[in-house]
Amino acid sequence: MSNIKGKVVVITGASSGIGENAAKYLAENGAKVVIAARSEGKLQDIVEEINSENGTAAYKVTDVTDEKNVEALIDFAIDKFGHVDTLINGAGQMLFSMWENTRVDEWENMIDLNIKGTLYGIAAVLPHMKERGKGQIINVGSIAGHAVGEGHGVYSSTKYAIKAITESLRKEVSVKHGIQAALVSPGVISTNWQDSVTDQDVKGVLDNMKEVAIDTSHVSKAIAFVVDQPSDVMINDVIVTPTHQEW
Repeated sequence: MSNIKGKVVVITGASSGIGENAAKYLAENGAKVVIAARSEGKLQDIVEEINSENGTAAYKVTDVTDEKNVEALIDFAIDKFGHVDTLINGAGQMLFSMWENTRVDEWENMIDLNIKGTLYGIAAVLPHMKERGKGQIINVGSIAGHAVGEGHGVYSSTKYAIKAITESLRKEVSVKHGIQAALVSPGVISTNWQDSVTDQDVKGVLDNMKEVAIDTSHVSKAIAFVVDQPSDVMINDVIVTPTHQEW
């Protein structure tokens, strides 16, 4: 993974799950990582662990639903390391619910975090990458952005949006400005995401999914594969699912 070494990688949603694992894995392979999330304590612990193992990491407490927060994150990374090579838009929330239960507040939370958070990241880093004539924007989608399951309605809608955003971004900035745009879509992953689900009517769906879940490290390796590509090669879409997951 020679192309990862020395790259400055900003990762949102990095206090747990895929974001945390990806930060550690990329740092192990020589990247300088700037991790972001709302939980300062968790970010501090991750940075201390990476730096104690001869990696290079820094953190910035960030709420990706706040455009100015995300702008400050990118500015921080540039001030700290001189530039940004890669942005991984990993912040997101998965709140399954049935339509008839009309969890409007949860729908709005997912729209703000999953869609707006990704858009704010793109808006903040794109001018910098255009100026440099290169860069990578990696959006973390979901298998739910390729196929809709029971209880997935609004969550799937946000991830279909991420797919459309990535495809459009690719068509507009890749050829013209040399900026690589990629979508990495995980299937069922072993994280604590089920703990956030409040709708008990989807419990059966969650139980079935947990039985086939795979470790976050498999997604981190897929993300690292994308980061490792040279500037003249673009990986468009990567889907990583458990072998026994139906979709």
